[in-house]
Amino acid sequence: MFDIQTDDDMPNVFPYDTDANPPFLRGQTVFLQPAREEDRELIRPLAKDPRLWEFTKTLLIDDAYDSRFDAYFDEALRLPELDGRAFIVRTAGDGNAPRPGEIPLLRGSIIGMSRFFNVAWKDKRLEIGHTWYIPDVWGKVYNKECKLLLLQYAFEHLHLHRVEFRVAHQNIRSQRAVEKIGGIKEGVLRKFAIRNDGSRRDTVVFSIIDDEWPEKKERLQQMVRAEL
Repeated sequence: MFDIQTDDDMPNVFPYDTDANPPFLRGQTVFLQPAREEDRELIRPLAKDPRLWEFTKTLLIDDAYDSRFDAYFDEALRLPELDGRAFIVRTAGDGNAPRPGEIPLLRGSIIGMSRFFNVAWKDKRLEIGHTWYIPDVWGKVYNKECKLLLLQYAFEHLHLHRVEFRVAHQNIRSQRAVEKIGGIKEGVLRKFAIRNDGSRRDTVVFSIIDDEWPEKKERLQQMVRAEL
């Protein structure tokens, strides 16, 4: 179960495959499982890629990587205490065909992570972020369907009014990806954070609200179908 504290009118279970252990959100190309301790050592080598953290610097690939990774994963596992959830993203079926030289992904392969966090039940909003994928799947269908599953859960099962995305100002690729799935750019939080390497980060804020969701959902579904 999605074990979070909610108002009485907010369901606290996954709407898909709830008999599974653990339950998960399933699409045609991906399924999302709640992160568990047993996932730690599977994720550790996948996350040890500087391309993933080029703009956020969440993890630095150096001699202290293992200790930083453990702190990062510990934080992910603690999210249910704050009404959030970290997800492991796995392949569920046939996505895009591999590019020349790529090894086809096996069903159930871990390809990344994402999170629900900064949950505000009173205001009926949350943030989707801390999302990363292995470079082999960049630009493919997986992120689109992952976001479709998360947004559908947020709007149709948690009945939220707003979902927010925050992206480092240097990360133009991710900004374009959020816009492509329907995120509306709201502004830039200047000098919002100091990254782990000491550099400054501005943060670009995007959102999708419940009034827009039916149209955005249809668009996302069409995008996913077009890439199957």
